[in-house]
Amino acid sequence: MPPTRSASLLSFTLKDFRSQLRRLVLTGAAVAVGVAFLVLSVGGAGALVQSYEQSAAIDVGDAPVQVAPRGGAPGAALPAGAAAKAAKVPRVAAVAARLVGHANVLTPAGRPLDDRALVTSVAAEPALRWQRLATGAWPERAGEIALDEDSAARVGAPVGGTVTVTTATGGTARVRLTGLLDTASSQTLGSQPALGIPEAATATYATGLRATHLDLALRPGADASDVAAGVRRALGDDVAARTHARAVEEAMRSGKTMYAVVLTAALSFVLIAMAVARMVVTNTFSVVLAQRARQLALLRCVGADREQIRRIIRRQGLLLGVLASGTGLAAGAGACALGTALLAGLADLGPIEISLMPGRWTFLLGGLFGVLLTLWAVRRPARAASAVPPVAALAAGSAATLPEPGRRAVREAVSVVMLVAGAGLLAIGAFGGSAISLLAVTLGAILTFFAVLRYARHLLPPIVGLIGLALRRPFGTVGRLSVQQLRANGARTAAAASAMLVGVTVAVSAVTAIGITKGGLEEMLADRMPSVFALDPDDETVPAGALAALRAERNLTVTPVRTATVTLDGHRTLVATADPAGLNPRADGVPQARALRDGEALGPLRNPGPDLKAVRGAEMLPMQLYPDAGLYVTGATFDRLAAGSDGGTKPTAARLATVLVNPADGTGRDEARAAVDRALAAYPGIRVADTGSDAKLVRTMLDRLMMVVTVLLGFSTAIAALGVAATLMLTVEERTREFGMLRAIGLVGGQLRRMLTLESVLLALSGALAGTLLGVVYGTLAARSVLSGRIAPLDVLASSGGTALTILALLAATVVTGIAASVLPARRVRRMVIVDALREA
Repeated sequence: MPPTRSASLLSFTLKDFRSQLRRLVLTGAAVAVGVAFLVLSVGGAGALVQSYEQSAAIDVGDAPVQVAPRGGAPGAALPAGAAAKAAKVPRVAAVAARLVGHANVLTPAGRPLDDRALVTSVAAEPALRWQRLATGAWPERAGEIALDEDSAARVGAPVGGTVTVTTATGGTARVRLTGLLDTASSQTLGSQPALGIPEAATATYATGLRATHLDLALRPGADASDVAAGVRRALGDDVAARTHARAVEEAMRSGKTMYAVVLTAALSFVLIAMAVARMVVTNTFSVVLAQRARQLALLRCVGADREQIRRIIRRQGLLLGVLASGTGLAAGAGACALGTALLAGLADLGPIEISLMPGRWTFLLGGLFGVLLTLWAVRRPARAASAVPPVAALAAGSAATLPEPGRRAVREAVSVVMLVAGAGLLAIGAFGGSAISLLAVTLGAILTFFAVLRYARHLLPPIVGLIGLALRRPFGTVGRLSVQQLRANGARTAAAASAMLVGVTVAVSAVTAIGITKGGLEEMLADRMPSVFALDPDDETVPAGALAALRAERNLTVTPVRTATVTLDGHRTLVATADPAGLNPRADGVPQARALRDGEALGPLRNPGPDLKAVRGAEMLPMQLYPDAGLYVTGATFDRLAAGSDGGTKPTAARLATVLVNPADGTGRDEARAAVDRALAAYPGIRVADTGSDAKLVRTMLDRLMMVVTVLLGFSTAIAALGVAATLMLTVEERTREFGMLRAIGLVGGQLRRMLTLESVLLALSGALAGTLLGVVYGTLAARSVLSGRIAPLDVLASSGGTALTILALLAATVVTGIAASVLPARRVRRMVIVDALREA
């Protein structure tokens, strides 16, 4: 008798689950991989934030008391005389000011590095030095410096050698390199060239010098809290004096925000992987329950109602979720422990110590999430299984097609609405040119993709047939049988391939969008910027001689930019002017600048004053000409404003703030850059900003992003492969008699193995090809929304060999995945005994 009471029902559920466990091993492995990925992602996000927080704490240094401007805004400086006042506070033994400025490190050719060096003062008191030295000795007197390792390598300077740097007066000086700074673990010094100079000599070399912090050494027995309070009283409310512990806590505060951002990004990939795992669980349970349709009908015949059937299946899903989640948690913990050991042994992290092992709440919530996901995944198969009528027990076979729950008309209507709405959002985002274009494309892609999944049973079997056409000749009968089997079971084929479809679509979308954006980056920047090169002088004024030298180069188009601070409508505003004839005509605002008349102004100010008329449509042009400019005017208007003829507060003197340089017609970028460097050889204090260098930096970041995205989405592909393997394993049991017949009529074990391998590859490849097509479309539209239609994405994609190779590599990985997924099913088929297989009903 079947179970009718609760205890008997539970006993039956456990026995039945044990009998079906072999069928569900691969399905449980898919859930376990997802849970392990979740644990590893959270641990990785935590490790990244640990690194960030510890590097922030390292920059605090070891001083018992630290003084900083209140509020800690970037660029804030302590008031003049703060160090002298702090030194007079009782129990203070020594004070070191952290002086920060800028200087240029020159290459052997006499030109500055592309990035201006950050000058940091080295305290005379060793205990108050917050920087870290990688090798060599600290600079202790004038004429000695320490340099970061990368910059020293770029200028070819060994420890003990000489380096040429600019001075505060605009000249150059040769100094001795005493040591190399370790900037890898410093947030303050790690993003640019760093130049360590003894505190007493910083004013000799640095421009824009300011004191950002004070580090205080205390006398023996002094209480840090009491001294900090005394410093606050001596310096007033404009500064914050903190003990070492409070300073570290303040420096690490931003880590919480960073953790939220990084964790959100990591969990987005986890959700994709778990969505694929859910599809695998749903498909596997649907196949298993369809194979047990007669058994379910017999349960109904002997008295089990629909709710009891659903309860049995849900409990089996719960058991599978608990076992799989526990395995995933153990695997995730092992991976975190291994990763931590590898980082400690192989990575040079300096004083930073990180652990990939997340907290106990992560394991608790991760296991709960895996269990709930499995329960959610079996909900639909359970509803379908409970709808099997008792009369199905009279069927000759044990397998049947489960009825699909819900109303078909409603499902079709929802799918059509999602498809139409998604297509509309894709069109608006890609061609509308609005500020939320990328968001519209993202939402449109999600809606259309869910609609495509609904129609997968109609789309994927024909793709299998198309691929099968290429397999018939090389594989003969085996190839034809593989294609026929998959097309005959369209619903099962679509369900198994859909998991691969999800992972590949997301991966190809990301790769395509990043690849097109990277390929069109230089052209996009060239279109948006008014010039290819811009001068950035140390003293904020370009010497007249430098302008004359540039104009002497015939293959350059030189446009000087003049600025002056004037009073407009009661507000001090930096006004800029330049001849628009020499600017890039495709850049934002340049056409409006060429049409501008005297008395008119371009910029974000709506009311520039009674003597100026604001012209809308080119708000960004002033800042593109010069970062701090608020208005762009014609030359005649600028001369009138700079002369003070508008009345009011006297304006500052007009100055040559920068020079914009474009290659002349017929001149390439490299040739133009060589001409610029040649003209500025006598002016080492002038840096040259290059849109090509900016594009290279962003391109490097996009390459790293593509690598990270590809690796993270690899987990989704692995889970999908487990789904393909699980489906094949289940079909092997269902097709035992079929395989026996094939063996009986002459197919050998190797041919059956190849047939299963081909089926696996076809399942994986059909989902991958459909995902590649969708991914290319979604990625292209996303890139077009980012690039604002300035370039043709398809042209960039066609010329981007790296992106195409990455997509081909994903397809090749899919084929390998399909082959790997067929190993276990193929081995089982090959070991079948013909007589035993033919006895199967």
